[in-house]
Amino acid sequence: FQLGTTGFVGGWSDKYSKWKSKAIGIAVNQTANFNKDVLYSGSNDYSSWTENPTNEFFNYYTLHKNANPLMTDAAIVNNALGDAGVSLPTKMGLYTYLIDIDSSTGQKRIVSRAEEVGLLDQSNHIRTRGGVTEIALAFAANMDDKLYIGGTFGVPIVNYKSESTFTERDATGGTANKFNYFSYQENYESKGVGINAKLGMIFKPKDYVRLGLAIHTPTLYGLTDTYSSKMVTDVENRFAPATGLDSVNSTVFTNNAANEFNYDLSSPWKFIVSGSYVFREVEDITRQKGFITADIEYTNYAWSSFSSAEANSDDSYYKGVNSDINDAYRGTFNFRVGGELKFKTIMTRLGFAYYGNPYSDKSLNAKHMLVSGGLGYRNKGMFIDLTYVQQLNKDVNFPYRLTPPRQNTFAELKENGGNLMLTVGFKI
Repeated sequence: FQLGTTGFVGGWSDKYSKWKSKAIGIAVNQTANFNKDVLYSGSNDYSSWTENPTNEFFNYYTLHKNANPLMTDAAIVNNALGDAGVSLPTKMGLYTYLIDIDSSTGQKRIVSRAEEVGLLDQSNHIRTRGGVTEIALAFAANMDDKLYIGGTFGVPIVNYKSESTFTERDATGGTANKFNYFSYQENYESKGVGINAKLGMIFKPKDYVRLGLAIHTPTLYGLTDTYSSKMVTDVENRFAPATGLDSVNSTVFTNNAANEFNYDLSSPWKFIVSGSYVFREVEDITRQKGFITADIEYTNYAWSSFSSAEANSDDSYYKGVNSDINDAYRGTFNFRVGGELKFKTIMTRLGFAYYGNPYSDKSLNAKHMLVSGGLGYRNKGMFIDLTYVQQLNKDVNFPYRLTPPRQNTFAELKENGGNLMLTVGFKI
């Protein structure tokens, strides 16, 4: 259940001015809904989640062994577990022996127990909750029923939670290869507040034609993220006859507290052009028969950018993130079209929306489509609208990222779902 746009609009007229009427409004609206559960699985003989943390420890081990050949393996591992420069997944892999120093072949090797088995069953369960709720203050004016202008100042409030569990299991059926499974659970939360502005105008060259232009500024967010994780690993007979099952929480390495990050985020600009045609446009609106309307929106997701929230801080990390965003995303055109047919107090509606692929890589197929149909009722200042919206989405999800030239594994997602929406309003 979601609460849609709720608000109040007040207006007044001035017969002595060319600006015939003006209006102010306040509204609360949920602009994003993050409630979703995704589960996918498959077999993989090419790559493992453990590759990057294993490579990180290999480099760490090599550096310290070259610097001090007499340093023991146990000492290097202990140093890595306490080194703030080593990532949490690598530390957790070492702690549970998912990442190990193997001498079974007579030569020391840094190995991932998961990679050693060759064939893995992988699964990923992602559960997200929350949304973005925006408080908006608006002003609009009408010049001679020919030009309409408006603007909105918005304050979006972000509340996002994600719980994900990625698992790899030995798919070979072997029981003596020192690996059964591991699972890595992440708990992530992001909260914050932003500001934005929306400016628009509608021009009516003829009574039955409207032409529109709108610009949405970037939303400037101040966000706080908290992050923690847990790893469970079963290395079978690695410590036989003792069990090979072990687990560790990331808070063991972060003073028993979840990691917290403060940063700023700027979303992309949006530019919208639109047009409408009204059938039988007359002053008596009861005689109007309907309309058809469409708009085209351009946005470039590569324009998103991150920056540090701390004064005089080093932004080199965020510059790297922004560079990756610029490489991974591109600009898209989004299209929306709809129509209404009126029968005095009753009307019928149809709508369609298409949001294009935001990814630069053409092998990543993603799109978002909405098909809607509904009924409306208008009588004596009261309106009721009932609409069903069917979603037809395609997207991709990467359970982990590998360092080139290794190819990334991803899941192709198809999402189908529907929403039933009821709107009630009163004109006083």
